[in-house]
Amino acid sequence: MSNPKISLPRRNLPLVLLQVRELVMARFRPMLNEAGVTEQQWRVLRALLGDGPLEPRHIVEICCLSSASLVGILARMEDLGLVTRERMEGDQRRVLVSVSAKGQRLADRLAPRIESIYSQLESDIGLDIAETLYETLDAMSARLGGSQ
Repeated sequence: MSNPKISLPRRNLPLVLLQVRELVMARFRPMLNEAGVTEQQWRVLRALLGDGPLEPRHIVEICCLSSASLVGILARMEDLGLVTRERMEGDQRRVLVSVSAKGQRLADRLAPRIESIYSQLESDIGLDIAETLYETLDAMSARLGGSQ
């Protein structure tokens, strides 16, 4: 029995997006490793700095994490002193996660390096491409039902 050849006329969009993500993240990983935080922890911290305090379900949505993963991530971040969790008034089952003073100091310390990495990235690909990329990805997210 022979296997029929499958014709794949289109490029693999998920793979291309993943490959570009990896190229971009490779610029940030050394800094994050040096700071002692994982990529996921940094995503959570960034979400909280921008939109926080947040309930875990909102962090899951913003950071593209599973609920099960977030449980461990938040526990480690709390152990590191980067976040605090407190029960919400009126519903003790719900929790709000906030950036701690230590988490804020970490973000403040990393901010100049992050800005430098973004500047270099924009220089390498061109500001025009960077701006077009943001616009295109925002439009794509909106058309696919994303929350952005």
